Amino acid sequence: MSEQLVTYELDGDVALIGLNRPEKRNALSSALQDQLRENAMRAEKEAKAAVIFSHGQHFCAGLDLGEAVGWMTDHMNHVEMRIGTADVARPFDYMARGRIPFVAAINGACIGGGLEIASSCHVRVADTTSFFALPEGQRGIYIGGGGSVRIARLLGVARMMDIMLTGRVLSADEAERFGILQYLVPEGEQFDRAVSLARRIAANAPLTNWAVMHGLPRIQDYSYDDGLFVEGLFSHIVASPESSERIKAFVEGRAERLAKPGSSGDGKPAGES
Repeated sequence: MSEQLVTYELDGDVALIGLNRPEKRNALSSALQDQLRENAMRAEKEAKAAVIFSHGQHFCAGLDLGEAVGWMTDHMNHVEMRIGTADVARPFDYMARGRIPFVAAINGACIGGGLEIASSCHVRVADTTSFFALPEGQRGIYIGGGGSVRIARLLGVARMMDIMLTGRVLSADEAERFGILQYLVPEGEQFDRAVSLARRIAANAPLTNWAVMHGLPRIQDYSYDDGLFVEGLFSHIVASPESSERIKAFVEGRAERLAKPGSSGDGKPAGES
């Protein structure tokens, strides 16, 4: 039986997916990546939202470089890593463009491929022990998990270029200020806050969650007029009998009230646990 490198638990409507290779700082071996994909796909069938978290003191220290040496030097036996399949060429798209939202609960190292996993999630929560880097230049490699698209959209090209060229390591405070994180919480509280937010997300209309995940990123690629046109299409696609019931509940005073100003939908202050 293969080693359990990723754990899975269903907590109501929220799937809890844990990177479980703490002795290697959850470095991304091919086996861990395969299990992450399997469990994320399982979550799409069973849950309405999911949390990606780490077992141990570090979220993910990036690519398993010991394993990578093999496929980088033995070209013929690892040709699929070079010509690309859907899984190889677009890793983590199953989270970023899947059926349910993912929340990342980050602590410790979030480096290289770890940051690519985090950027594939839709909400990112980190504690004050977290730090962020893209050291590919020092290793003589290049990012390959979608970071050129997703991380650059969070940081901006200039900041990402600085991090990759100079080896700069971002603190948790800098990561929040630069747009990587939506929530920064005290040490050890990232998991509970991520779960709290995931439960709030799971309570939304699933079709609206899907539209937010798939509409917003794509609309940013369009011209102004095309973006408005596609927004109109999404607004009509999402309208459904569930929409009618939810609006009726609001009109009749049965719906949950909006969060207080300065707080998140889970009822907690936006910047605190």
